[in-house]
Amino acid sequence: MIDLTGRIALVTGASRGIGYFTALELAKAGAQVIACARTVGGLEDLDDAIKSAGGLPATLVPFDLADMAAIDKLGGAINERWGKLDILVANAGVLGVISPVGHVEAKVFEKVMTVNVTATWRLIRSVDPLLQQSAAGRALILSSSAAHKCKPFWGPYSASKAAVEALARTWAGETQRLPLRILSVDPGATRTAMRAQAMPGEDPSTVPHPSEVAANLLPLVGPGQTETGKLFIVRENRIVDYRLPD
Repeated sequence: MIDLTGRIALVTGASRGIGYFTALELAKAGAQVIACARTVGGLEDLDDAIKSAGGLPATLVPFDLADMAAIDKLGGAINERWGKLDILVANAGVLGVISPVGHVEAKVFEKVMTVNVTATWRLIRSVDPLLQQSAAGRALILSSSAAHKCKPFWGPYSASKAAVEALARTWAGETQRLPLRILSVDPGATRTAMRAQAMPGEDPSTVPHPSEVAANLLPLVGPGQTETGKLFIVRENRIVDYRLPD
């Protein structure tokens, strides 16, 4: 079991799915979790689960990632209370629609890019100084196989995940001489609401539960993790090193 006692961890999209269970795993390992999501009820459920598991009460921050000013304020609030951030898990995202690129409405495309890309960049900008204050800052950016497969009809989502991977690799290159380590991860097929939206005819019991995926993500944000700028993938309940071109 990884010991994260005394470490401060920020998780976006923490009210359900991978974000919820990753936040729970972090808390079980001893971290103080800052949980962000739009859904207050989901965040409260998470806090109850954390306390039931013996973790520290979570700091709940309900807001929409499309609210850029709120993202900017988040970094300042963390700095005032803790003076640092040890772990970032940038998990929140939206699918948009499954549709031919030429048929996607502008407002849908813009929402996908705002939530998945612009908000991720704004979050990086907000917390990068705090992660650099940690003796072993760790950032995990959630991606998807869609970034590389570029399947027909998945244009906005695929483009957004390719963009956040590019942000993560660039950020890692800029900070490679620092203790901060930055990774992307493709969690693979997971039993989430987004998956159900994308694959409405799929039997959810045939894909891993998000709690299984979350347990595999924990080693990627531990202080013993020393890689940076890489993409890892979760397949068959284990982490696989996926090497990107130099």
